[in-house]
Amino acid sequence: MFRFKQFTIQQERAAMKVCTDACVLGAWSGVATGIRLLDIGTGTGLLALMVAQRNADARIDAVELDADAAQQACDNVMNSPFANRVTVAQASIQAFADTMPAQFYDHILTNPPFYTNSLRSPDAAVNRALHSDELPFPDLIRVVHRLLKQDGAWWVLLPPPESDRLVTLAQKVGLQPVRQLYLRHQPQKPVFRHLTEFRFAEAAAPQIAELSIREHDGQTYTPDFRRLLQPYYLVF
Repeated sequence: MFRFKQFTIQQERAAMKVCTDACVLGAWSGVATGIRLLDIGTGTGLLALMVAQRNADARIDAVELDADAAQQACDNVMNSPFANRVTVAQASIQAFADTMPAQFYDHILTNPPFYTNSLRSPDAAVNRALHSDELPFPDLIRVVHRLLKQDGAWWVLLPPPESDRLVTLAQKVGLQPVRQLYLRHQPQKPVFRHLTEFRFAEAAAPQIAELSIREHDGQTYTPDFRRLLQPYYLVF
């Protein structure tokens, strides 16, 4: 269980637990505006609930393939103050997208599976959450390209190599990276995640910023991290 200031995430039935980088995505993405938002691969419902907290006007569709995780997300939503604004759907995003009108969403968020040839887990749910078999990048881009409004934004969290590959594929359909956050565990550690904002735009170099979670001592949270997560974390 992970308690935030305005909601609680139960996670015993979900393969992917609450992680710091996903929390950073929810806090960093520009979701304070927009009415219709989509969370692709919601897992426990974390991102959907973070969006609901930040945007009182948002109506969020949270889609999850795994049945146990989808039920967990549904329970978390129902036990939150935002139950009337978040809808959880248990489906593949490919099938879900086929039921929706084109250019329906103001914004889209996703923390997608990214492993391809790495060691598999004996747990099928873990494999679905971590490996891209069920949602390869070309499928993800096709879904976003169809559902995102022309003036909307798409936020994605990935390791650097996979992020670079997604950027290359997305640019081919006119989705350009306009803003990126490079995430480090500590200032002296390598970047381990790229957070990227895509928009339908002319190609240009994205604005790049960096964020370290903790100071050099590995214990103290950095001021920038504290400022970003202060609306959510109880310890701040």
